[in-house]
This record gives sequence, structure tokens and C-alpha cells, in this order.
Amino acid sequence: MKKKAAIALTSLAMLGCLGTGVYAGSNLQEIKAYLNPSIKFKVDGQPVQLKNSSGAVITPISYNNTTYLPVRAISDVLGVTVNFDGKTNTIQLGEQTEGVSIAAGFDSLYHTKDPKMTIYNGKDYKDVFFDNGSGTRGSSFMLYPKGKYQKLYLQVAAIGSDIEDFYIQDSDTDTVLKKQNILVEDGLVTVEVNIAGVQSLFVHGNVKKGGSVFIPLTTSYYK
Repeated sequence: MKKKAAIALTSLAMLGCLGTGVYAGSNLQEIKAYLNPSIKFKVDGQPVQLKNSSGAVITPISYNNTTYLPVRAISDVLGVTVNFDGKTNTIQLGEQTEGVSIAAGFDSLYHTKDPKMTIYNGKDYKDVFFDNGSGTRGSSFMLYPKGKYQKLYLQVAAIGSDIEDFYIQDSDTDTVLKKQNILVEDGLVTVEVNIAGVQSLFVHGNVKKGGSVFIPLTTSYYK
């Protein structure tokens, strides 16, 4: 439902509201249009109000019998991420065509590039989160997508013992976006999570004594 609504609405939504770079092109054409505050909006039957990144209410524009809506505000209410590529002057909605590794800027006590720790099932992943701490414990780290991506594809393997109650949480709202157990017998599992609009993520799992958490950073990515 939301994806269909996004297609229908964003076909009207050619006002960038993505920053001044959107208007930097040389093909701009001056028009006479009207603000139309009488138009109301509902998403999945629920009333919504379009707002900009500062929280101010946005008024739709009427021009030549067509209503124009701001891309950023529409993407926010529909849970669809939006990015602007200034080099190609392109607005992109939803998943990016190529994944972006989570390795850049990753920070954790268990972040390692030591070849003795980056190999799993005969493959060297070069750059990993490898929690091989002692005792029964919680294993966790933070990620910062900063609202730029639609999905997170996180690869996780349990070594020695299962990882129980593994979850990925929006750390700003404390909303659990995904929760599951990671079993040793399943090998390297890819956990897919919708992270549209999410600024920061808390990733956590419970590990028994003798168990380890292996997460390859080079093959875990945002889209």
C-alpha cells in the first residue's frame, strides 16, 4: 500500500525541499503558481500533515490544474528514504542501486582486521566485528545510517553457541525493528531491516559463555 501511494504521490512531487543544490541547475523556468492550504492528506486512512525538516507545516502548490507536493515531506510520511545526487541532479527514492558498506566509521571494542579473527568458514572478510569475550554477556554496537538509506542488510554468524534475542533497534525511539535468534547451525545469516528515516541503530544479542559473535563489515551494507 505504501509503495503504491509513494509512486502516485511522488509523481506529483517535483518540489525538491532537499537543499539549495536542487535549484542550482541551469534549466529553471519561472512560473506563476499558488499555495493551496485547503488540501488535506491521509495515509492509509489516517490524517497526516506535511512538514519540512525543521518541523514547519508545508503548503502544497497548485499550478496548471496540478497539485505539487514536496518530495522530502512525502517520503517522510510514507517511510521511503530520499536522497539527492548533486553531481547528476537526480532525486532517488527508496533503496540505493548499490550497497554502502557499514565498515566506514565503524567503532567498537571488538572491531578488528586481524587475519586471525576475520576468517569464517575459510573466507577472509578482512574487516569484522568479532566479539569473543568471556562469560555469558550482552554483545552490542551502534550504527549511524543518518536517515540516508531504506534498508540494512546485516550479516551475522554465531560461533560456539547460539545468539539469543538478537535485535536491531531505532535508538532514538527505542523501537525494535527486527528480532530473532541466530543459530550456529544456520551459518552466516543475512538480517534485512527497514531503516527508512532512522538516524541511529542499536544492535544487540545475548551470548552464552564460550560463544562468539561474527559480523563481517565488508559484506554488511545499507541500501
